[in-house]
Amino acid sequence: MEKTDRPPDEGALRLQVRLARAGLASRRGCETFIARGRITVNGETVRRPGTRVLPGDDIRLDGRPVGEEAAKLYIALHKPPGFLCSEHDPFGRPLARNLLEPALSTRVFHVGRLDYMSSGLIFYTNDGPLARTLTHPSCMIEKEYQVTSKGAIPDNLISEFLRGITVKGVHYRALECRRLGPRGVRIVLTEGKNRELRRVFSAFRVGVKTIHRVRIASIRLNGIREGRFRRLRTDEIRSLENAARRRARDHRR
Repeated sequence: MEKTDRPPDEGALRLQVRLARAGLASRRGCETFIARGRITVNGETVRRPGTRVLPGDDIRLDGRPVGEEAAKLYIALHKPPGFLCSEHDPFGRPLARNLLEPALSTRVFHVGRLDYMSSGLIFYTNDGPLARTLTHPSCMIEKEYQVTSKGAIPDNLISEFLRGITVKGVHYRALECRRLGPRGVRIVLTEGKNRELRRVFSAFRVGVKTIHRVRIASIRLNGIREGRFRRLRTDEIRSLENAARRRARDHRR
């Protein structure tokens, strides 16, 4: 029987929020669990996101109890190429999140993405609100990349990327783009559009050899070996929160 919504109660939370705070997945991922009938509350299957639950309710995923709100974790991972930023892959490719599992018992999810063959810095957390803020278009958090190409990079790629270029109906613009050599550039983006660097280079018929992210906001990859991770310090977490709020405020002006 489908569980109906309760009237607002002190301490009540929407089910997907409660699941996300327990570290099961992002809020959107938890909504998928609910829609697929994988969640029960007090023995009844719930399929409607937004259903309110109370402290003490028996909440289960696939029959397994869901714990209370997990302690917040903030992880910086050095993703190697050949790992997918996803919760699962039907083709069985290695997942970046699996690099964390031997050392973490709390479930965390990626903040933004690096594509399959790109490498470098990516964050994992179970703090849904911060993850949503950092990935929202209005946030415009800086992300710095080092890109190497298969052929020489023409000057007009750099100049047009800085001015703004439209590729197949999508507009791309780099905040910074500085040459590191005939086949290398340092690029700073704030937009976070899907496969932006590969699509811009392809528009100039330049093949990309490697994409390596070295910085997100003020946090750098320095000191984290490939495939390894570290927890963010309190001051680093605070700097991300402040940067996100500042960017969002500037964007609204």
